[in-house]
Amino acid sequence: MTLAYVVATLVAAGTLSLVPADWHVLAQLATADLAATVTIFCFSRAFDNSSLYDAYWSVAPALAALWLTFGPGHGRGFDLRQELVLTLVGLYAIRLTWNWARGWEGLTHEDWRYVDFRRQMPRGYWLFSLAGLHFFPTVMVLLGLLPLYWALVIGSSAVWWLDLAAALVTGVAIVIEGVADNQLRAFRADSKNANRICDVGLWATSRHPNYFGEILFWVGLLLFGLAGGAPLWAGVGALTMVALFVGASIPMSEKRSLARRPAYAEHQRRVSMLVPWFPPKNR
Repeated sequence: MTLAYVVATLVAAGTLSLVPADWHVLAQLATADLAATVTIFCFSRAFDNSSLYDAYWSVAPALAALWLTFGPGHGRGFDLRQELVLTLVGLYAIRLTWNWARGWEGLTHEDWRYVDFRRQMPRGYWLFSLAGLHFFPTVMVLLGLLPLYWALVIGSSAVWWLDLAAALVTGVAIVIEGVADNQLRAFRADSKNANRICDVGLWATSRHPNYFGEILFWVGLLLFGLAGGAPLWAGVGALTMVALFVGASIPMSEKRSLARRPAYAEHQRRVSMLVPWFPPKNR
């Protein structure tokens, strides 16, 4: 796994050194990112496990932010907005990678969603994996990173109230994700909770607080971009993240939970789907 990401990073760096210097910064980033994705896919195919890609979601934003800051954005010096973005994106990457790593069971384990896709399309699975499980998420992350062009490369160095709001939103998002993941892990580790629905802590206020935190993180990056002068269309990344989780990830998870736990229907009635909200006490 580590080797795959080291090789992918080297491929991305090599690609950046080869693309024409007069290409737009975002075109250079996208080309390197897609080259790294192809590299990870080759490892996924070689080990017959699409979950090799899962860590990419947390690794790519940090590497992209570093390159944007110390490559195209180095002419600005190193201002407070860049410091805030790099610190928060770094914390996001460390937390998410650590959460993935401690749950990684080795190359014999593959995400349950990918296993289901294998069953549904035994012949065309790897073509689907390339397009849907590797390229599509990479494009989603690239769209989510669009605002960083203004935040890290060309934006004004002045830090004002919108930067502070962006830092608050992004920081809260990271905390929510971390707390939710730890609460779920602790709940599942207790043998008394076998076959029970997690309804403690943040999970008592939202059926998917981890997804809420993830969406909030990308909204925070958008706010950093707007503080640097990004146009409103740069929010397409945050919108696509909402669409991804609300339109795909959550429905898949809910369908699985209903199939495994009939009581989940009542849980759906009582607990907010995404935004944390305390249910009425009379329910």
